Amino acid sequence: MKLIFEKSSAGHGTDYLPKCDVEPYSFPAELCREHPLVLPETEEAAVSRHYTELARQVYGVNDGFYPLGSCTMKYNPKINEELAGLEGFAEIHPLQPVETVQGCLETMYTAQQYFCEITGMDGMSLQPAAGAQGEFAGLLMIKAYHLSRGDMKRIKIIIPDSAHGTNPASCAMAGFEVVNIKSNAKGCVDMKTLKNLADDTVAGMMLTNPNTVGIFEENILEITQIIHNAGGLLYYDGANLNAIAGVVRPGDMGFDVIHLNLHKTFSAPHGGGGPGAGPVGCKEPLLPFLPAPVVKAASEGFDWAEPSQSVGRIKMFYGHFPVIVKALTYVLTLGAEGIREMSETAVLNANYLKNLLKECFDTAYEGYCMHEFVLTLEKLKKEKGVSALDIAKALLDEHMHPPTMYFPLIVSEALMLEPTETESKTDIEEAAKKLTAVYRKAKEQPEMFHDLPLTTPVCRPDEAVAARNPVLRYFSRIER
Repeated sequence: MKLIFEKSSAGHGTDYLPKCDVEPYSFPAELCREHPLVLPETEEAAVSRHYTELARQVYGVNDGFYPLGSCTMKYNPKINEELAGLEGFAEIHPLQPVETVQGCLETMYTAQQYFCEITGMDGMSLQPAAGAQGEFAGLLMIKAYHLSRGDMKRIKIIIPDSAHGTNPASCAMAGFEVVNIKSNAKGCVDMKTLKNLADDTVAGMMLTNPNTVGIFEENILEITQIIHNAGGLLYYDGANLNAIAGVVRPGDMGFDVIHLNLHKTFSAPHGGGGPGAGPVGCKEPLLPFLPAPVVKAASEGFDWAEPSQSVGRIKMFYGHFPVIVKALTYVLTLGAEGIREMSETAVLNANYLKNLLKECFDTAYEGYCMHEFVLTLEKLKKEKGVSALDIAKALLDEHMHPPTMYFPLIVSEALMLEPTETESKTDIEEAAKKLTAVYRKAKEQPEMFHDLPLTTPVCRPDEAVAARNPVLRYFSRIER
């Protein structure tokens, strides 16, 4: 399809207001652009059709099965959108006096309390914009904690080799040295290696549980004890909280700091560039270091508070407020029993899908999984030359979003599936049929898989060229 700039024609547009009959205000030259802003010129009907056409070419959770492993692409209940769009929430300004936004502050305070209860933390800052920023904030808190005690030698963070790529990136940004620890044959932390690594130079360890291959770390209490005995802290990557919320709390496992992906676990829209929310929570010893400000209960209503040794602001203002409203709506709608059912159903759905696929697909790790699992197509690649990428592309022709590809890195030719709790038994069975049919066709007609997909708006691109010479901007031919 054409870009909106390509549909532009000089002089086209739609005017609803009469020509201004007062003298226009002119801004000082130093505040103005050197060149006029280039915008498309089209009438309203053309704009409406353009965005309708775009919408038809986008695949989201409202279109069908979306098993993007490690991303938790669940359905977003419409009541969440409805409440976030209420006038008292949607039409506020972050610079308003606190007495004029007491309802919003109470909403944030309530969210802080519930998120602490769900995770077993003692305090929470809602400021970070998404998961990676929550990670960065938590690591800054760990760093500030050690420095406040004069412990200057703790410069290392231990991270499993199956971890999300944001973990080592956040560590590097916070000024830590990353120590990679290999997984054992079960996909879990190798305990012998961990004991050898845990010394007085370790500031902490980053871990998600269940881990990134969808397995619950059965030695989690021993892991946290080893790190604590070495004087380090435990960071919980909240990416996989959707498997355990309402069942077990990271704080009770021994974690000291945590971030939450509200846009994943608590069902706000996720993907396509945002918005997200990554609140960071902590145990009592780290409360002074939380990002500022946090909401506190005052003698009359609610107000902002600055933790005494705060790591400072992580972003402007107070966090992505509408996402927080949506997440709190989700929590209040479900209640304690509903949140537990959410996690239990996510685990049930993943194990059901895994079982349906076992006749054809090889799983990276045997036994029960949690909310997600990893397939390996290494054998298919060797025998038929059909890769995980080829299978993923083929699924697009089946009107199904493909799973996560080539992650985690410790699994060869990996496909990672997370069906989430919002998919029905019927949906899961239909997805299993499509996956199985694609696999069998790959065994019978492997040569055709290198050209798929054939029915999508954009078919098989040259990925090497796209990676090396990406086209990131459209240069208008309009002369300035």
